[in-house]
Amino acid sequence: MDQPTSDPRKLLGQRIRELRARKGVTQEELADRCDMFRTYLSRIESGQANPTLTALHVLARGLEVSVPELLSPPEMPMERVRVQGAQPVSRGRVRR
Repeated sequence: MDQPTSDPRKLLGQRIRELRARKGVTQEELADRCDMFRTYLSRIESGQANPTLTALHVLARGLEVSVPELLSPPEMPMERVRVQGAQPVSRGRVRR
């Protein structure tokens, strides 16, 4: 089992992933709501990106929570959360 982290970027990422999973929203859907790239959201959730204050406000709005709620510690470890989207996401491939 992984050690608990004290890295604020990782804790924020875990909290965002937790809130997103509770709402049944995929990364793609949340990124679309927030008008950001899914890859950037993925980097935030994994603790590799350090989002700006503006990005935090946008994410809170996209998750329908307050900024303080977004910044509170994660309630449970969310290492491998998968949320199934309602619509299949196009990856630019054409089916024939």
